[in-house]
Amino acid sequence: LHYAERFGTWLKLENLQRTGSYKVRGALNAMLAALERGDERPVICASAGNHAQGVAWASFRLGVQAITVMPHGAPATKIAGVQHWGATVRQHGNSYDEAYAFARELAEQNGYRFLSAFDDPDVIAGQGTLGIELAPHAPDVVIVPIGGGGLASGVALALKSQGVRIIGAQVEGVDSMARAIKGDVREIAPVATLADGVKVKIPGFLTRRLCASLLDDVVIVREAELRETLVRLALEEHVIAEGAGALALAAGRRVAGKRKCVVVSGGNIDATVLSTLLSEVRPSPPRKPRRRNAERLRSRVAPNAPRPSRNEHPNIIAPAVEETLW
Repeated sequence: LHYAERFGTWLKLENLQRTGSYKVRGALNAMLAALERGDERPVICASAGNHAQGVAWASFRLGVQAITVMPHGAPATKIAGVQHWGATVRQHGNSYDEAYAFARELAEQNGYRFLSAFDDPDVIAGQGTLGIELAPHAPDVVIVPIGGGGLASGVALALKSQGVRIIGAQVEGVDSMARAIKGDVREIAPVATLADGVKVKIPGFLTRRLCASLLDDVVIVREAELRETLVRLALEEHVIAEGAGALALAAGRRVAGKRKCVVVSGGNIDATVLSTLLSEVRPSPPRKPRRRNAERLRSRVAPNAPRPSRNEHPNIIAPAVEETLW
């Protein structure tokens, strides 16, 4: 966890995972569960990139053959990440849903085990481990980006019983889950967006039901807000996020909470895209940091540390400052 002073919120930095996103959680959990059941078939998945990397990494660690179907136009950095771990990459279609249909067809033809990016109980449970890690920090609200809904469902299942508010975040024009929760389950035509990882025409059957029953709200973010937030995150907090990774933080500006936490879901952004954003987007000046007295600062960063002696160490506020990342 990292506290972003200028945003007034905690960041769960899933961009620091081995594959650059939270998706490795669900992929690894689902593949381990399959092996425990004695299912050693090759695994095939459809993904815009991050789920494919998670499956590729898990298959490498577990010794299982993996095939990933990715749409044309998937970020080059994500394709390279999949190939790095030895998985076979097949590109098909121009959207996640077209890649999904082709992957299902290959699975039926060749006897592969299809692993959904979000609509699978074991994948949802794996994503929920993120919520389990947040629980000891007692947040009052957690904001999660939504594509198919696997992460939001898992986090909500882990934290909702503790009274934590769970808020979803989607991009304007790519809001299939928000529509489905309101009863509109028709397929949408997603617009072009920086958040390519959440471009889903229709959410999953399981995730739709879970999100409808567990989410407190879904915030819709404008594309301009998303672009500005991504740039601010890089310049002010020195955190590199992809479009979907900055989505929850962009939504968090409209959500109140004393212990607010947003999930930075991934950091796999092409260098050329990031360079263009940094040169084109001019974010508004950050708010000035609040001046804190020594006791308030001490209670935040080192609550159990002994009080320093001003005579011995007049310039020291507290002897220990700790920050935990995982």
